[in-house]
Amino acid sequence: MKRSLILVAFITLVGSLASAQTKISAKEASKHIGETIMICDKVYGTKFFDNSGMTLLDLGGNHPNEYLTIVINKEDRDKFKNKPEEYFKGANVCVTGKIIDYKGKPEIIVTDPKDLKIDLTDNTIKSSSGF
Repeated sequence: MKRSLILVAFITLVGSLASAQTKISAKEASKHIGETIMICDKVYGTKFFDNSGMTLLDLGGNHPNEYLTIVINKEDRDKFKNKPEEYFKGANVCVTGKIIDYKGKPEIIVTDPKDLKIDLTDNTIKSSSGF
């Protein structure tokens, strides 16, 4: 009986970790509302609002044609070493979090810098000479 409980707990843990590791593009975000998932795509546009301290990062296209918005609220912004709107602009990033619907558009609210990283997997240097 004890072994069965341990096995069930292990399977549940592995299953929840696997779902959080699902990796999709920003274009697919709207199909995954309510899920905790990893999204990797390019940051096209950024915006910092002085009055609220909120930062927005647009993935997959410029506003209003972005596929996903990353939101960093004022209370979490100071956790980042660099200004997110400058540091991530134009970069390929991976963000992990729960996708929510905000006025018909998907977004992820990032509260911890470890959930938003520059994606280096596709940044290989290619020489035009073929070497």
